[in-house]
Parts: sequence; structure tokens; C-alpha cells
Amino acid sequence: MHTVFECVWKTQNRCERWPASITYMKNYGSHYEFQIMSRSSIRVIIGRSTSGNFACIPDYDAGCHLSDLGDIFWNKERLTKALGKVDGITVAYALKAIADKVDFTGSYLTGG
Repeated sequence: MHTVFECVWKTQNRCERWPASITYMKNYGSHYEFQIMSRSSIRVIIGRSTSGNFACIPDYDAGCHLSDLGDIFWNKERLTKALGKVDGITVAYALKAIADKVDFTGSYLTGG
């Protein structure tokens, strides 16, 4: 899998954009793992718990709860607190880019 997307950081005075891509993605049944190549290389593990979606970024010793994977606003707020601005924005846009490829309905939590 190779998915290319653009990340956007808007402030009151400027708008910064940078390219990124997902170079690897694996479905483990209960969770997904994927690799982002951008300004840095970020390995992300996402899943669903009884509290909702979550992301774990082990190489950064970080993680947080998420909204729907396509919800840029909420996920960006949570991820930038855990990772910093650029990496948090990058992961939020990556989640949006893969939202239609992720399906947790087969997990035991959904009863599917």
C-alpha cells in the first residue's frame, strides 16, 4: 500500500503544507499498524477500545484517544498534544487518508 497525501498547518498569519505518504499498512484483526514517511518517519498503531478509537506511537512514547479517523479537527488537537505540531498534524492527515481502508467491525468489541 502506498497512499500519498498533503498535510496543512494553518495559523492566523500563514499556511504551511508538506507532502507525506503511507508506505506500509497491516491489518492485525484487532488493530492496524502503518508507517508514515514525511518530515520524519512515524510508525502508528491504531485500534478500538471500549472508550473508542486510539492511536499509539511507540517510537515517540506517545498515544491518545481519537474521534472518527476522518475527523481532522479533533484528532489534530489530541495528536499535537501528544506528538508536537508537525508530527501530530501529519498523523491526523494520515488517519484521514486511510479512514476508508480501516474496518474495525470484525473486532470482538463491536460484536461484528
